[in-house]
Amino acid sequence: MTDNAQQQPPAPTTELPTQYAPADVEGPLYERWVERGYFEADAKSDKPPYTVVIPPPNVTGSLHLGHAFEHTLIDALTRRKRMQGYETLWQPGMDHAGIATQNVVERELGKEGKSRHDLGREAFVERVWKWKAESGGQISGQMRRLGDGVAWTRERFTMDEGLSQAVQTIFKRLYDDELIYRAERIINWCPRCLTAISDIEVNYQDDDGELVSMTYGEGDETIVVATTRAETMLGDTAVAVHPEDERYKHLVGKLIKLPLTDRSIPVVADEHVDPEFGTGAVKVTPAHDPNDFEIGQRHDLPSIAVMDEHAVITAHGPFQGLDRLEARSAIVAALRAEGRIVAEKRPYVHSVGHCSRCSTTIEPRLSMQWWVKVGPLAKAAGDAVRDGRVKIHPQEMEKRYFDWVDNLHDWCISRQLWWGHRIPVWYGPDGEVVCVGPDEEPPSGEGWRQDSDVLDTWFSSGLWPFSTLGWPEQTDSLAKFYPNSVLVTGYDILFFWVARMMMFGLYAMDGTPPFHTIALHGMVRDQNGKKMSKSFGNVVNPLDWMDKYGSDALRFTLARGANPGVDVPIGEDWVQGSRNFANKIWNATRFALMNGATVEGPLPDASRMSSTDRWILSRLNSVVAEVDAYYEDYQFAKLSDTLFHFAWDEVFDWYVELSKTTFQAGGEPAEVSKRVLGEVLDVTLRLLHPVVPFVTETLWTTLTGGESVVVADWPADSGFRDEAAEREIETLQSVITEVRRFRADQGLQPGQRVPARLTLDGTALAAHEPAVRQLLRLQPEGDSFTATATLPVAGVEVALDLSGVIDVAAERKRLAKDLAAAEKEQAQATAKLGNEAFLAKAPDHVVDKIRTRLAKAEEDIVRIRTQLERLPQA
Repeated sequence: MTDNAQQQPPAPTTELPTQYAPADVEGPLYERWVERGYFEADAKSDKPPYTVVIPPPNVTGSLHLGHAFEHTLIDALTRRKRMQGYETLWQPGMDHAGIATQNVVERELGKEGKSRHDLGREAFVERVWKWKAESGGQISGQMRRLGDGVAWTRERFTMDEGLSQAVQTIFKRLYDDELIYRAERIINWCPRCLTAISDIEVNYQDDDGELVSMTYGEGDETIVVATTRAETMLGDTAVAVHPEDERYKHLVGKLIKLPLTDRSIPVVADEHVDPEFGTGAVKVTPAHDPNDFEIGQRHDLPSIAVMDEHAVITAHGPFQGLDRLEARSAIVAALRAEGRIVAEKRPYVHSVGHCSRCSTTIEPRLSMQWWVKVGPLAKAAGDAVRDGRVKIHPQEMEKRYFDWVDNLHDWCISRQLWWGHRIPVWYGPDGEVVCVGPDEEPPSGEGWRQDSDVLDTWFSSGLWPFSTLGWPEQTDSLAKFYPNSVLVTGYDILFFWVARMMMFGLYAMDGTPPFHTIALHGMVRDQNGKKMSKSFGNVVNPLDWMDKYGSDALRFTLARGANPGVDVPIGEDWVQGSRNFANKIWNATRFALMNGATVEGPLPDASRMSSTDRWILSRLNSVVAEVDAYYEDYQFAKLSDTLFHFAWDEVFDWYVELSKTTFQAGGEPAEVSKRVLGEVLDVTLRLLHPVVPFVTETLWTTLTGGESVVVADWPADSGFRDEAAEREIETLQSVITEVRRFRADQGLQPGQRVPARLTLDGTALAAHEPAVRQLLRLQPEGDSFTATATLPVAGVEVALDLSGVIDVAAERKRLAKDLAAAEKEQAQATAKLGNEAFLAKAPDHVVDKIRTRLAKAEEDIVRIRTQLERLPQA
């Protein structure tokens, strides 16, 4: 344990206010930290680096509980490392969020009766930048409210000039290495956002649809196919069956008539078809289904697009101009009129993809797009984890990571938007294609034009760990702070973001992965474990709870629920409980200061300390070691729980209470305990600081007179242990706890005094008799003392005189009544559980409820009988 207090000036005489008021403290404290530069990072420092990047929130966003949770964990890690002497960089910044931001600005234009096309591309992009300056980024202020210790002078935006240069640089390198290419393939298309989106931006949910079975062909050459998307049949170019399906072997290779059209299509044999599913025959629409596209490639089938970008039918005929859903109904009606409908199932619940940005149903669409060839990049990302260069925590999440990177499809990176990094490719009048790097001049002259698409937002955020440090320039920051020490992020974006960063970091940084550890956390849910959603009405604005209970209370609640990789339930009652904890810390420290707790001078020698002093210091060092181990294992819930119980139970409820009699007696023992109490509070406040920074800063600076706990030394385990003192105090706690329980069982009020004889002579507890009597409200026995109840506990004896304190006869009568009720409950539950006929018919939850009732009755019987035995005879 470092004796940090020796390095600080004496504690000030300023007293703490009687109550802790977070609203008065938090804002000014945070601004003071920022002004003093505590969160900045020096790339030329000799200190070892510790780097964490913020998962960049969308510029359109605001702080939600998920952000508050994640930021609390990162802030705890970085605050501790800063106190441990590391040159700590928590890199802040925001993502331009292509689709989301464009949608916001387009909605604003819509209120003016305009579209982006009315403005034109250049003016629209200027409008977005203006919106960003005026309205975007409110999350920065909310991060300050939470206490995020980020290096604000280093804040970055994915559309900054430097980051744009990084994007153009890596695009050029990938293109030159033939890892970026342009091809016509099936993509996920959003008819509302009018852009391609990647697989991981598609949310799948069960929708009520319809399954329609219909016949293709005529006479003996008919075949039944089923579909949930009848409108796409206009683009069918084959029917596929399994090669070994005997039912259809006579049709393979033949042409059959496609209904409602003047075309005939072939029947092809393909192993992709499952002969056990449905009729074993599937319609093939290469331009509107990814699996059908692959079948089409294998069999050289044409691809016929029958919908435009708005999902409106373009195929000639009576359905042209209809929306896809209108066309679906019209086509089924037309097939029904021709007698081709074999079966219709409505509703037919099936999984349907929706745009993660606007919830519109996705339309698979054949389109010319830009792609990243992920094969070699994904292999490198998998190898980095397999060979131990990158560790995933918790380790069981590795399987999910490998399942993803080992099976990655090529990544569609082009988006049909105006807001974002424009693809740096120019097309010439004679079919030339030129990719332009950041230091190159684009081709000019008549007929040359730049690709109109922009890059997927995840392309630029995939560069975040090194682009924010100045790459492609070889900056001091890049040399100092890359790779990152740890990435703290949710398991839900393991695929969106983490895999992208791994691929790009290994590629751009010569095989050096972007971080040493990936620490995955779960999602925040409501107190019943239900996902938070506006539709459920259970979304919480964290600012409301911070306003009501303080930022520390919210942070501590979130950290205390943070088990690695596991979702975190949270309710307002829990935040209120954490507020109570902050108040407890405040009140206990205030009491300690009022009673002379000090950090001045070295700790007294152990030989001058009482067993109570030695016990708390021994426990303190054990807690330091436990907390350190939990931090290294990212066990935020366990470290928070350890600190909660140590501070509240051991320091405040036991050590402070046991020390009161020492303080009252005065003399050298009191002076020793005051210094021990000061040490314990100093170290405890430093241990708590990373999770609850505001209240600990106020208390620590008042206690020690130090500059700031933000830059104080992190406590170290001094190795001091005193097992004998720990056993002694544990015995003392057992005695006090048992007598308190007995008093409560007899209905005594907490402050009611009872005459008692303590047989402590010759035991290790003899010196604690004043404290025992004070804590248990026990009077001296006196001349007329009669032992009406005797409690043998942990080798000592406590005799109590309850005559005149309780009505023994009435108490026996009450307990006898309670015992009879418990025995009746036991008998009824036992009879039911012994009835085989009842057990055979009763639902499991009913049987479980009866078993619970039986267990409770048995516990009550033991408890009441013990109380009766301890009562004096009436």
